[in-house]
This record gives sequence, structure tokens and C-alpha cells, in this order.
Amino acid sequence: MQERIYLSPPHMSGNEMKYIQEAFDSNWIAPLGTNVDKFEEEICDYVGMEHGLALSSGTAGIHLALKYFGVGPGDYVFCSDLTFAGSCNPILYQYANPVFIDSEPETWNMSPVALEKAFEWALKEDKMPKAIIIVDLYGQSADYDQLLPLCRKYGVPVIEDAAEALGATYKGKKCGTFGDINIFSFNGNKIITTSGGGMIVSNDEAAIKKMRFWATQSREPEKHYEHKEIGYNYRMSNICAGIGRGQLEVLEKRIESKRKIRYLYEEKLKGLPIVFLPVTKDSSSNYWLTVVLIKKESQVRPNDIIGFLEENNIESRPVWKPMSLQPIFKKYECFKGFEADLGEKVFEDGICLPSGSDLSEAQIGLVIKLLLKLFKSI
Repeated sequence: MQERIYLSPPHMSGNEMKYIQEAFDSNWIAPLGTNVDKFEEEICDYVGMEHGLALSSGTAGIHLALKYFGVGPGDYVFCSDLTFAGSCNPILYQYANPVFIDSEPETWNMSPVALEKAFEWALKEDKMPKAIIIVDLYGQSADYDQLLPLCRKYGVPVIEDAAEALGATYKGKKCGTFGDINIFSFNGNKIITTSGGGMIVSNDEAAIKKMRFWATQSREPEKHYEHKEIGYNYRMSNICAGIGRGQLEVLEKRIESKRKIRYLYEEKLKGLPIVFLPVTKDSSSNYWLTVVLIKKESQVRPNDIIGFLEENNIESRPVWKPMSLQPIFKKYECFKGFEADLGEKVFEDGICLPSGSDLSEAQIGLVIKLLLKLFKSI
């Protein structure tokens, strides 16, 4: 059997070992060290923000942001519905109530129409959210010109979940810079990785300072271990940060590789009953994953594709299942836009195709050949 083709595997640059070796040579393998400090600085320089906080995961970043905004038991937090569970699980960590906002067709991200409905409901029911989490899905920016004025109108702080969107832009500005607090993920399948990890970036120095304190077990500045607040073991290790520094050096190359993969799919699959995740004229995606919808009239369905590719040792996956459809979140409110249940339609008809930045021409050619064969056979 041929070598397995994964959806989006880690892709090392060759420079990671240089920074890892520096950590070993200095004996700063844990818990922090120069790589952590430099990685925070380098990410901030790249996106154009002032302060960074390297963490064990993007989810940890969302948790700390919610805590900073005072989210607690019984409070409400608005969140994109079509996303990964890591975006909204931290709401429950704080014993608060998520309110989900459906997607718009232009970006598959949060619908401004649905968001306005949610705010009107919250005002009427006295359930105004303490924060709102806006997700940049699959590397595609949300429509911030429409979303941010609504959030400001109601005085609600924004957490931008740019976990999947490092390197993407909206109107020339980098994703991960539109919220009051912004989150990146460096999980193993992201466009760059630290093996596992995440980062908060913000221009709010006080916020970063407080979250840094919580992320290091809320240890007070005493010689002994003194704790007056609940803390967390959320900091990134110096080794992982070294991996991230080597990865960041090739981020633009990774984006270009993924862009070429997306364009190749578009070119070779013309004529098939599929629609690609939109990339709006005002934004540039990082093309983290190539995602398509299978048109309803097609006899080939997403599960047919996933199964057929798997028979050939190729990984593909369904699109995120909306959070409002998840058993753990079904009881919570969800607001729809002009096109009701868009997230559900995307989930039912969508599929993520192999998008690894190290895919060879032969591998991507094989995937395309198999897709053409499957559609032709049914």
C-alpha cells in the first residue's frame, strides 16, 4: 500500500533543531526560557501587536481571556457556531452560558445578521454577554467591518479566535489583531506548529500581564510559594517555543504551498458539483485546509468521498459539526441569519481535503485522480 497521505501533518523547516539545541545547551528545557520570550516577540512583530503570551494551547488562551473579562457562573458569552469545540468549551469552564451565532454564506464565519438578532434578544431578556468569541474559520477571516461595530454598540469585548488563521488578512490587516484579546493555535495540524501550543496577543499590556500571572499558577512575588488567586499550568515550554521559532521562519512559504494546493484543486476539479470555501475580495486566506461543499444534486456525498479516499490510505475529514448540534451544547440558544441553518448545511455537505504543505505533486495528483474517478463512477 502507498504511503499514507494525511490531512494536514506537521511540516518541519529544518531550523527547529537549532533553537531546540540552544535550549539544551543552556539547560533551559523547562519551564520557560529565551525561546519563549523570543517566540512571543516574533509572533507579535509578525502580526503587528504589542504583547504576546505563549501558552500550552489556544484553548487555554480563550479560557484566560474569558476570565480576564470577568465571565463567571450564569453569565453569557456569544460564540461562532460553526467551529471546533475548543472555541467554546472554556465558556463552560467558567460555568457560563454559550449563545451560538450561525454563519453567513460569504465567509462561513459569524453572520452579522444573526449577531444583531442575538444582541436584540440579549437586550430584551437582560442577558447581555460578557464577551464575544469570533472565529476565523479554516484560515478565512470573518467580516469585521460588519461585526465589530455591533460589538462596540453594545459595549461587549471581542475575543478573536484566530487559531486557524495565522498569516491570513482582512483588508490588509493580519488576522489575530481585530479583537481586544486574540488567540492563535500551534497544534500539530495547524499551518505552523509547536507540537502543541497557543498564544494570546493583545495591545492591552495590563491584560497580558494579568493572564501571564494566572497562567503561571498565580504565584505571588514572594520567596516562598504564595497564592491568593486560582492559577493554571498554562505556559508553553522552552522546547516547544523553539520549534515554533523555526516554524515561523517559513510561515509565508507554508501559506504559498497551501494556496497552490487550493488552486490546483480548483483547476483540476472544474465541472464537478462542488463549491469551495469562499475567499472574499477583502481578505486573503492562509488556505490552512481546502474545504469544499458537495452540491445537493450530486449522488456522491461527503461520506462517500471520505470512505473512498480512506480505502486508498488518504485522510480527509468532515467539516466541523456546529456546536449547537453537539449533545453537550444543544440546550443553549442559537441565532440564525438570512440563510437559516447555514452551519448545518456546511456540515452536511462539506469535506476537508488533504492540504498538507508538504504534499508532493504526485500525491496531490493522486487525490485529484481519485476524486475524478469517484464522481465519474456514480
